[in-house]
Amino acid sequence: MNMEIVGDVVALDTELLQLPEVSPFALKSNPRFSEELFDQWLSLPETNRLVTSLLNDAKAGVPLNVPGNSSATNAAASNSLPSMFPAGSAPPLSPRSSTSGSPRVMKHRVGPSTLSSPLKLVSEPVRELIPQFYFQNGRPPPNELKEQCLFRINQIFYGHLDGLQIHEFRSVAKEICKLPSFLSTALFRRIDVNFTGIVTRDAFIDYWVNGSMLTMDIATQIYKILKQPDLKYLTQVDFKPVLRELLATHPGLEFLQNTPEFQERYEIFYYMNRSGNGQLTLRELKRGNLITAMQHADEEEDINKVLRYFSYEHFYVIYCKFWELDTDHDFLIDKENLIKYGNHALTYRIIPRKFTSKVEGKMGYEDFVNFILSEEDKTSEPSLEYWFKCIDLDGNGVLTRNEMQFFYEEQLHRMECMAQEPVLFEDILCQIVDMIGPENESYITLRDLKSSKLSGSVFNILFNLNKFMAFETRDPFLIRQERENPTLTEWDRFAHREYIRLSMEEDVEEASNGSAEVWDESLEAPF
Repeated sequence: MNMEIVGDVVALDTELLQLPEVSPFALKSNPRFSEELFDQWLSLPETNRLVTSLLNDAKAGVPLNVPGNSSATNAAASNSLPSMFPAGSAPPLSPRSSTSGSPRVMKHRVGPSTLSSPLKLVSEPVRELIPQFYFQNGRPPPNELKEQCLFRINQIFYGHLDGLQIHEFRSVAKEICKLPSFLSTALFRRIDVNFTGIVTRDAFIDYWVNGSMLTMDIATQIYKILKQPDLKYLTQVDFKPVLRELLATHPGLEFLQNTPEFQERYEIFYYMNRSGNGQLTLRELKRGNLITAMQHADEEEDINKVLRYFSYEHFYVIYCKFWELDTDHDFLIDKENLIKYGNHALTYRIIPRKFTSKVEGKMGYEDFVNFILSEEDKTSEPSLEYWFKCIDLDGNGVLTRNEMQFFYEEQLHRMECMAQEPVLFEDILCQIVDMIGPENESYITLRDLKSSKLSGSVFNILFNLNKFMAFETRDPFLIRQERENPTLTEWDRFAHREYIRLSMEEDVEEASNGSAEVWDESLEAPF
C-alpha cells in the first residue's frame, strides 16, 4: 500500500523514535543521519501498516489507545515496533554499568506522550456553532413577550369576532402597540390592505406579532407604518393622515379641522430632513425628536405646551406673517413683499438668495416657513446651513473675505443713511474671526460655524441691521429672559411674543367691528 506523508501534517521528533540502541543526543547532533534512519523506518512494511492505521483512526475520530512514555512501556513499545538494526548488529557503544550512572541514560519526558510514534498528528480546530444574528424581517419576539401581547389582543378583540372598525382601533394603537393614538388610522389602513373597513384579530396578529413589529423600536414601527411600500423614505404626504387625525381628535385643535395649511406642517421636514430633499429616511427619523413630540402631543391637552412641530401658537404666527406679506393673497410673495419683513430689517442683497420656489421670482408658503424659522432662530443647525448657502456665492463650501464684504457693504451704507456710526469691514472681519475662531482664518467653513455659539450673530452683522444693532446694545431684559428659560429657543421666544401681539390686535379689531356692527371682509383673519 502506498502512503503519502504531508509535511504540514507530520513532523519528526527524535525522542519519539524510541530506539534503545541509539541515544537521542546522538540523533540530534546528526540531523541528516536521523532523517536517513527515519526514511528507512518508514520504508518497513510494519511501519507502513502502523502509520496508515493510525492516520485512518485519527481521520475517523477513533481515540488512540497508546502506551505512555515510562521506561517499562518504552521497552515494551520498542519490542512492538520494527527495529532498524538486526540482532547482533548494533553499533559499538560505551560500556554499561548496572550500578553507576551511564552516559546513555534515557531521557524521561515530562507528561504522557501523545503517540508511540515519531508522527505528530495536528488536531483540527473545534467548530463553534454561531447562533443566528440576522433576521430579514426583524428578530422574532421572545415567547414571554409574545404571550403577553397575545393575551392583551384577546382581551381587546373579545366580543368582536368579525373584527374592529377604524373608530374602534385607537385602543389597539395606544394600549397594545404603545403608539400615539392619532396613528391608529394609518395603522388600520396599513393592515386593511383590501379596504374592507374591518381588521380581524388574525390579521392584526399576522401584521404586528408574526411580522416582528413587536420587537422593533418605536421609530422603526412608525416608519414602516407611514412609509409607502415601494419607497425607502417618508414624504410630506405620508404625514397627512396622522395630522388629520390629530386635528380631529385633539381637544386643543378641533377648530382647525378646516384649515389645510396646518396639516402641511412643513417645519417637520425643516428640522428633521437635514438633507433638504424632501425624503425623510429612517436614520433621520431616529436622530430627530419628532417621536418624542408625537408622544407629548398625545398626552398633553394644551397643544401650545408642545413646542415642537404641533404648536398652534407657532402655526398662527407663521401663517399671519405670511398673510401680512402676501397682499394679493395668492399664496405667493415676491421680493418686494419679502423686503418688508421685520420692518425692512434685511438687505436687498440677501433677499434674492432666498427664492428657491418652483415659481420664478416667487416664494411659496413652504419656502416662507423655512425662511422665518431660519431668520428668527439663527442658532439652530438648519438655520446655519440655510444662511451659509445664501452667503456662499460660488458654492465652494467656504465663506471668504470677499463674500462677507459683499453683503456687509450694504449694511455699512444703511448705517450711514441712519446717521449711525459706521464700523469698517476690517474691524468687523476681526470681530467675526474672534467670534467664530475658525481653523483657518482666511475663510470660514460650516463646521466652524456649528462649533461656535455666536454664529447667528455673524449673519445678523452681515445682512440684518436691526438685530445687529440689538446685538451691539445687548438688551439686559432679553439676557435675563434667556437665563430664566434656557430650554426655550430664540424661535420659541419670538413666536410667543408675536402671538401675544397678534392676539391683542385681533381682539381690538373684533371689538371695533362689534361696536360698529359692521364686518369688513378686508380685515378678516386668515382663518
